[in-house]
Amino acid sequence: MANQKESIGNTLKVAFFVCLVCAVIVSTLAVGLRPAQQDNRNLFRQQNILQAAGLYERGMDIRAAFENIERRFVEIETGEYVERSEDFDQRRAARDPEESREVSPDPAGIRRQAKVAEVFLARDETGNINRIILPVHGYGLWSTMYGFLALEPDANTVAGIGFFEHGETPGLGGEIDNPRWQENWVGKKLYDENGEVAIEVIKGSTSPDMTDYEHKIDGLSGATITADGVHDMVRFWVGDRGFGPYLERMRRDEYGDDSWATVVAIEE
Repeated sequence: MANQKESIGNTLKVAFFVCLVCAVIVSTLAVGLRPAQQDNRNLFRQQNILQAAGLYERGMDIRAAFENIERRFVEIETGEYVERSEDFDQRRAARDPEESREVSPDPAGIRRQAKVAEVFLARDETGNINRIILPVHGYGLWSTMYGFLALEPDANTVAGIGFFEHGETPGLGGEIDNPRWQENWVGKKLYDENGEVAIEVIKGSTSPDMTDYEHKIDGLSGATITADGVHDMVRFWVGDRGFGPYLERMRRDEYGDDSWATVVAIEE
């Protein structure tokens, strides 16, 4: 009897049932935890938006803080607000030929671009916009870097930058996550007096006596390709083929142009 129980057939049956039970348990947990996983991803993203905007404090209630941030959708080509459902996924849209367009030339290395992008508007206690937060992405040395660029209400002054996903080399390209390097961006101007994109990540370090210092960002020692990738990415997304038309509308509003106010009134 002992020999029959220890046969190859019985061993395979036991192994099969153990695998089956484990598969059912893992599948059940995966499905059951999916809402919690999505919730955590959303929370992580909200935290990164707050961090890029300089509005994050350790221990804060992220959901409560995010209630002061409005998510809107912008047509890239015109810079006008458009309607999209709350489950709009910009990455998925970029892969859909109907909702995206090829990028050529493609300095940021993104190949395709969604025709509509999301933006986030942080408001102060009086309801006025105090941060414009733009999702940006572009290719570095090893991977596509995803982050947020936050601007002051003038749509020109950088309030902060942060990355929430990339595969750059730790200690080298990974220094894009270093708060000391990110601090270099704060207060820098995207555009020159003619409205042309002027922000740039240089090779080496900046100094206040440097010409156009207000537009220049320190490079990353030992990570030139990653730094170049960030340079190309930011210039692309604040340029004519990125959020340029939208930011131009924002700047016109600051100088009293009624067109922006009209767009807001229609959409609201």
